[in-house]
Amino acid sequence: MSAHLLARATASLHGLALGDAFGSQLFVPANRHAFSSRSLPPGPWQWTDDTEMACSIYRVLADHRTIDQDELATNFASRHDFDRGYGPATNRMLRLVREGGDWRTLSAELFDGKGSWGNGAAMRVAPLGAWFADDLQQAVRQAALSAQVTHTHPEAVAGAIAVAVATAVTVAEPDLPAGHFLDRISEHVPASMVHDGITEARQLLTISDPSLAAQVLGNGRQVTAHDTVPFTLWVAARERHDYEAAIWTTAVAGGDVDTTCAIVGGIVAVAEGIRLPPQWRRRCEPLPDWAGAPSLDPEPAP
Repeated sequence: MSAHLLARATASLHGLALGDAFGSQLFVPANRHAFSSRSLPPGPWQWTDDTEMACSIYRVLADHRTIDQDELATNFASRHDFDRGYGPATNRMLRLVREGGDWRTLSAELFDGKGSWGNGAAMRVAPLGAWFADDLQQAVRQAALSAQVTHTHPEAVAGAIAVAVATAVTVAEPDLPAGHFLDRISEHVPASMVHDGITEARQLLTISDPSLAAQVLGNGRQVTAHDTVPFTLWVAARERHDYEAAIWTTAVAGGDVDTTCAIVGGIVAVAEGIRLPPQWRRRCEPLPDWAGAPSLDPEPAP
């Protein structure tokens, strides 16, 4: 296994988990003041299904260096913790997979045979983009494979591709201006509402107010890929060299905050010079041992 691939994916996974855990705290009514005051919610911060599923992607890549869909489905099902905030359709599907159901049939049958167009495939994919950052076409193919295990709708697949490519481009082309960053992503995202949203996000780069941008692009409130991914890429394009600024910018727009922060965190964590803030790390729940992800470098002394 190439050490640099693992290191990149590890950095993305830790950034994703930290964003997810931070965002999950902002659903707690007592912590809502953080939106306006930008004060950190008290710890510990627990991560959600976003991180649990990202850990399965990481584990499969570490073991196989590619997305083995059967192995990924088995990992998703066997590691499934009902209390992590999964949606009802995913809860049911993963339970049936554990009971011997065929994930291909179950995934395709969701939502009257249309498949899920939710943001679940996008929320977990950033470490894959980091892994395949040296080959954008491979990042696209592997992201699609990872999505299809639970999300067969083209919008969900497009959302996963967009986030994976955004992470890969953050690694491979660190100095791209914000507009060119979004252009590079758009080149690889198939025609879809997600693609249209990224085009719209590029037009909104001159706007500095994330709430206004989210009014146009969505903030994940509908829990769909096209209501989630364009806004997260708008944030990443503008703030990908400052982890704290990126996560706060994402969070203040509201919506599906744990998922939007997970996506942004997974992308921004692989930018040049990024170190995850020690104060935040101390509050965050550790990654599960089964993921096999190395710990980050020790925190600097306070």
